[in-house]
Amino acid sequence: MSKSLLIVAGESSGELYGSLLAAEIKKAHPDVRLFGAGGERMREQGVEIVREISGAFGLTELLAHLKDLKQTFRELIGKTAEMRPQAAVLIDFPDFNFKVAGELKKMGIPVLYYVSPQLWAWRAGRIKKIKRLVDFMALILPFEEEIYRGAGIPHEFVGHPAFDEISLMQDELPDIFLSGLGFDSKRPLLAMLPGSRPSELKKHLPVFIELLGLFKREFPAWQFFVPLAPNLKTEQFKEDFKALREMGAVIKKESALKVLLASDAAVIASGTATLQGALLEKPFTVIYKVSPVTFYIAKALVKVKYASLVNILSGGQCVKEYLQKDAKPDKIMAELREIIKNPDYRKDMLSRFKEIRAVFEGKSASKRVSEIVCRIAGWG
Repeated sequence: MSKSLLIVAGESSGELYGSLLAAEIKKAHPDVRLFGAGGERMREQGVEIVREISGAFGLTELLAHLKDLKQTFRELIGKTAEMRPQAAVLIDFPDFNFKVAGELKKMGIPVLYYVSPQLWAWRAGRIKKIKRLVDFMALILPFEEEIYRGAGIPHEFVGHPAFDEISLMQDELPDIFLSGLGFDSKRPLLAMLPGSRPSELKKHLPVFIELLGLFKREFPAWQFFVPLAPNLKTEQFKEDFKALREMGAVIKKESALKVLLASDAAVIASGTATLQGALLEKPFTVIYKVSPVTFYIAKALVKVKYASLVNILSGGQCVKEYLQKDAKPDKIMAELREIIKNPDYRKDMLSRFKEIRAVFEGKSASKRVSEIVCRIAGWG
């Protein structure tokens, strides 16, 4: 029997996790045929991409992508019916992947779900749907185990794939990376991470432009890097990029992790990159803006106090968050000034980061998920 596996990722971070997982599966089973939805990184690891990821997020952003998502769904299910894989890995992106899981259930294809929906933050009732549709849940946050234990759903805290990526590049030298991009390795670097979705760049780039003007006047010796997600379409942001480049920022489709590794401080859009910053023990502050409609609905539904994963894991505010109307360049500048000029403030932040890092040390999420899904598929 020929081996095949479906992998579905819906956004940039999930696509990264899919690529790391695909590499591990190929190591164990070089003859397996991998196919699904993703992007260039998954393709590089041998996954046959049926449809590119959409990157939709939030209510208003999701509505704009509905037609594309429906087409992706149809093509994925059609390909799956043709291939009849022994198992499927669905990564995050729950509103779409739950529909995929429903079709897989009808076909009798077991589902490993990788990265739990944030049931601890909102829509906890989805646990019933998960129990009905999912055969195994691979968790990347330790406190999620209690939720799945209580529901009687097979699960395991496997670690976080962001830590896997860090382990893969632990021998990288920041100086070589910086000099290769034309930076002076002796001058400090500010990383400015706008997010991976077009809707995020639309909101965050104007803030970065004004912030950079303030920062340069106070810290003229610093250098600036704005990394972009590899699957991001950038045409609509030409004017913003031009303004940033005129102030000396380098803008490039580059690994956010490499940029953070080489940085001395950062401003990060809330998302996986905040955990990466903490795991690398780099001081940073968090910003986030969405459409007013999305924010209004989220505020009414979300049960957690903080937006960033690093603060949620810490159980308190170890990094400042500037959300919506609070995401003002002068406020962000004041926090960066504190990070740069106050050694005790910075030391306390990094100490909290070490505690977060300790939770994930010794685990390899990609390897463990590969082992579990290969077992589920019956490949030994």
